[in-house]
Amino acid sequence: MPTPLSAEIASTTARLVVEEGLEWGPAKRRAVRELGLPARTALPDNDQVEDAVREYIALFCADTQPHELHALRQLALVWMERMAAFRPHLGGAVWHGTATRLSDIYLQLFCDDSKSAEIALIDHQVDYEPRTVTGFHGESVEALSVGSMCPELGEMIGVHLLIYDLDDLRGALRPDAKGRSPRGDITALRRLLQENAP
Repeated sequence: MPTPLSAEIASTTARLVVEEGLEWGPAKRRAVRELGLPARTALPDNDQVEDAVREYIALFCADTQPHELHALRQLALVWMERMAAFRPHLGGAVWHGTATRLSDIYLQLFCDDSKSAEIALIDHQVDYEPRTVTGFHGESVEALSVGSMCPELGEMIGVHLLIYDLDDLRGALRPDAKGRSPRGDITALRRLLQENAP
């Protein structure tokens, strides 16, 4: 059961996520600091933060966010089509509908060979930065990060290609605690774009 303190942390986190584009983990920790709370203060769970982000967007960004989300989903589709050989799935805020122009795009690629996606980027002369990020099971996952111009927004957006083994696809579509699919393939994204055109 959310407490008044966790609700306050969640709403401060939501402001940092929407206004500054922070990822949820760093935003929660900064919210604790901004509120002057001890570092070991219990943090709200991601469902509570997501609810707070949706409330914040509805209050302060209802006129701009739907267009920004649509633009990010269009850009995600371009990259999914480009990387179609690697069974791309869209996750994160762009998939769940809480993204703004400050949000990055997270695509999960399910590859037979972990180096094949990297080779595809090199073949297409795409500059990328390799890094390690936390995957959907909490494990370390290799990511290839690129900057991509979003024509509708007129700015560069971070696109992160997370590299998974083909076997990981089996458990990747299991519904989350709210019964939603945590990620979607090209067909699912096209359907979302049609259903939610601004």
